[in-house]
Parts: sequence; structure tokens; C-alpha cells
Amino acid sequence: MRDIGRVIFLGSQQMPPLKPPPRPHAVCLGLALLVGMAACGGGGGGGDTPVPAPAPVPVQAPPPPAPAGPATVTAQAVRLDSPWGMAPLPDGSWLVTQRRGSLVRVAANLGSSQPVSGAPVVDSNGQGGLLDVALDPDFATTGHIYLSYAEPGSGAEAGKAGTAVARARLVGTALQDVTVIFRQAPKVSGGGHYGSRLVFARDKTLFITLGERQLGNPAQDVAQTLGKVVRVNRDGSLPADNPSFGAGARPGLWSIGHRNPQGAALHPASGDLWVSEHGSQGGDEINIARAGANYGWPLVSYGCNYGDPVGTACAIGGGTHAPRYAEPLTTWVPTSVAPAGMAFYAGAMFPEWQGNLFVGALAGQALWRLTLAGDTVASREALFASQNERIRDVDVAPDGALLLLTDSGKLLRVAR
Repeated sequence: MRDIGRVIFLGSQQMPPLKPPPRPHAVCLGLALLVGMAACGGGGGGGDTPVPAPAPVPVQAPPPPAPAGPATVTAQAVRLDSPWGMAPLPDGSWLVTQRRGSLVRVAANLGSSQPVSGAPVVDSNGQGGLLDVALDPDFATTGHIYLSYAEPGSGAEAGKAGTAVARARLVGTALQDVTVIFRQAPKVSGGGHYGSRLVFARDKTLFITLGERQLGNPAQDVAQTLGKVVRVNRDGSLPADNPSFGAGARPGLWSIGHRNPQGAALHPASGDLWVSEHGSQGGDEINIARAGANYGWPLVSYGCNYGDPVGTACAIGGGTHAPRYAEPLTTWVPTSVAPAGMAFYAGAMFPEWQGNLFVGALAGQALWRLTLAGDTVASREALFASQNERIRDVDVAPDGALLLLTDSGKLLRVAR
């Protein structure tokens, strides 16, 4: 029942405005005319005569809710230059990295952007450039943001590059106090497989995903940070509870045997780090990056070496990872889709998507929706392939819409 002004609605039936209750003597007078003075308890000394209760008013059930509308994709007015990563700011605006080296602040209405000065110098050769961006868990008090990027070498490493992570304070549209807190080692030649995503754990340590720079074997070499996930504190120091990979291992390693992890997200229930990885020819993977685990690259993969006939017979190392290496949760074979940025859905706009994992795809030009049963991928489907866009990153807006960055420079909003 809801009261609007002085009109009461019961279901869909409207009643007249309520009148004030009658005075007691008026009640007695009315009853006396019908049943005698005894109805008012006086004169004859008899007992009260009960008054019949009014007949109940039927209440009409509310109509069933209208079926939810379909998800629609709308290109926003802002235009970007090879966007790579994004992070929401408390005021509703977004930080977006652009691979060629610039950082922009996109307005909350997604209609315009402003350049942010002070970003580090990057090597934008090949797949390199300004990559991911993440906000400090205590951004409201520290103002810190973190950037991953391809850092050009100098001196003896001139002509080479490696993934680095810098911390800076965001002041309006400027970065101040830019400090490098991590450098991949060693820097190498070439422009491929940098990774790299930044994800804060629940304990406020920072996960950094790192590609093996198209070199393969370094992913198994624990003396290097190529093809690894590392975990550092916010100032670049190392957590005391990182796993041990034995004598000669470089400090900071969390997991090894990765190829090119270009997507990562923290599971909202378990707090585990989930990553997406590019395979070679087929063999793209979704993994949970667990402490001390080895994911097998380049010794085993469900994909094939480039140049081999497409199929299952050429799967590297026979394909099956277990028991020596961690088995992927799901793979794409025989053709790669090149999975990129990813996000778990916990918004209100699409309740039917609660707990789903969304993964952008580059070669596959789609947004993949994975339904989960615990740590098992129960099903998956490719969405929005008709957009014909390489989807580089995905995030969930405060209102529950999905935001997608495309290599062509679009910011797409998925809403209903």
C-alpha cells in the first residue's frame, strides 16, 4: 500500500479520501437506531453487541515486471589514440593510457578528454608504449597512480627496452613525483610481448604481469623477470611472503611460465588473480596465477608453433599441462582470439551477468562472456562481433554499464 497525498491505492483499486473517524456518541446514536440503546452499554444494563467487520477489499496483484531490454553498444563522443588501459577516478572521470605515450583524463560524460602531463618517456616500437594504469588503493589520501610502459634502455642497454612500472601523484591534469618502482630484467631487443597489466591485491600489494618478449625460454628462467607475474609493495619493495623459486631466483617472482599476459583481474569473491594469455597459433589461455605455480610456456601449450598445420596434432609438448604445470581453465583452439583486458561483472545494470568474466579479444574482434562455476569455466560466448573492433580493455562503470576500449580509438558503452 502506498499513500500519495490523501489518496490510498490498494493494488489498482482507488478509494476516496479518508474521512476522520466518527465521535463515540455519534457511533452510539447510529447503533441505537439499529439495535437499541443496549448497543451503547447504557439504559438496559445489557452486554455489548459486536459490530460486524467490514468486508475485505480485494487487492489486485501488481503486473509482472517488464522483460529486461537487450544490451546495446554505443560509441561515445570522445575519440582516443590507440587506447590501452583505463581506470575510474572518484569524480566519475576516467584515466586512459594511449599506447604512443600519452595519458588522458576522459570526462564523466565520456564526451571529451584532457591531456595529463608528466607521463614517462616510452618506447612505442611494435607492441610497446604506455600500457596499463591503476589507482592506489588509498588514492583518496595518497593521490598515487601507477603506470606500466615499455621503457627504452640507455647506456649498455641502448636500443633495447623492457616493461617498467612508475608511481606518480595525480594533481588535476598533471603527474608529479614520477618514480620508477619496478624494471623488468633484462632489457632486450625487439618490440613484442610486453604484457602488461597492473592489479592490486586485497593486501594492497601490486601484481604486474610481464610478457616473455617473444623469446620463449626466458619464461622458465627464474633469474629473469620475462614471462612472469611479479608481486611488489607499492613503493617497489618486496613482500616477505612471496613464494621461493630456489637458489638464484630473482626476488619478486609470483608465478612463471607465462607467454604474453595482456589481461588480469582480481576475482571479487576469492581474491585470486586471474590472467588472460596469448597463445602462439591457438592455445590462448585463462589462468589463475597462483603463488609458486608454473604455467608451462614454452615447454607445453595447446597451441602450435607458427608454420605448423592448424590442428591438435602439433600442440606443443602434447598440449596437456598437468601434472607438472598448471592446467589452464579454458583455451581457444585451433585459432587464437588474442585475449586482452578483462573484468569480473558485479554491476546492477545486468543482473543476469553477475559473477561473469568479460574478456576483450583482439584478433577475435569480440567481447567474450565467460560464465563460471567456482573456478570452472562453465560456458562462454562471443558478443558484439558485429562491431568489427579489436577490444583492448574492458571495465565496469559505476552504473553497471560495460566500457570497452578499441584499438581504433573508440570508447564503447554497453548498456540497456
